[in-house]
Amino acid sequence: MIVAVASGKGGTGKTTVAASLATIWDGPVLGVDLDVEEPNLHLFLHPAIAGSEMAHMTVPAVDEAKCTYCGACSELCQFKAISVFNQVILTFPEMCHGCGGCIAVCPEKAIAPGQRELGEISWGQAGDVGFLSGRLRIGEAMSPPLMRRVKARLDQMLAHGGDAVIDAPPGVSCPAVNAVMDSDVILLVTEPTPFGVYDFTLAWEAFTPLAKPMGAVINRAGLGNDAIYRFCREKGLPILAEIPYDRAIAEAYSRGRVIASISPGLHETFASLRDKIRDLAKPSRSRVAAHA
Repeated sequence: MIVAVASGKGGTGKTTVAASLATIWDGPVLGVDLDVEEPNLHLFLHPAIAGSEMAHMTVPAVDEAKCTYCGACSELCQFKAISVFNQVILTFPEMCHGCGGCIAVCPEKAIAPGQRELGEISWGQAGDVGFLSGRLRIGEAMSPPLMRRVKARLDQMLAHGGDAVIDAPPGVSCPAVNAVMDSDVILLVTEPTPFGVYDFTLAWEAFTPLAKPMGAVINRAGLGNDAIYRFCREKGLPILAEIPYDRAIAEAYSRGRVIASISPGLHETFASLRDKIRDLAKPSRSRVAAHA
């Protein structure tokens, strides 16, 4: 099972929840940081890194000796990563989305696969929890291509069994959708504040079309008002856990501690959350098995 921990905005406690959930998981589990622009799951899991590799994306490399400047590649590329001006052909690797279309349509076979560095993928172990993370290269504008490389390695690591808890990027843009789209359950972390409710609503609207089981975690419960509770009731969205607004939690977080370990009560909160996630996933996984 893959659980994606997501949020409509940053700062709701998404990474805090993902780290605690991974550490109390009673079975083989991977903690996966797909927030590749600002990965910070390692600050809480403290993994021993066993290996890493650079990830690359295919970009066009033009052999101008073969090019007839027909413009077929330029006409195809909607991102204008390759352009033909009379007898000049220019490539803009930073704008390329790696589809390979220009290579396929070139009648002279003048375009070969080149490479653009996306970032680094690293993996390791944090106690009983496996660890996998991506870190985007400084200056790289597109995170989904690197996220897809991380997810490909995740598939390899899960081939031998086990579950994964994904720390997704915040928000509802392409990176966030890319992170949750292959999950079995989406866990939305929010806080009962006006900003929290507004962005939580956007996240619910963005992820609902994916038809994944979803549940909510209310962080800093006791702060703000009851608007988030009313929204969840109206939409039939189950609230799977509440984490209290507590100074001890903030202090533990500031020291990079997993909050499930600071008290028996919080450990029980996350153990209960784990069990509720499994119950939430059962109908979806049963349908998948029936169609297999």
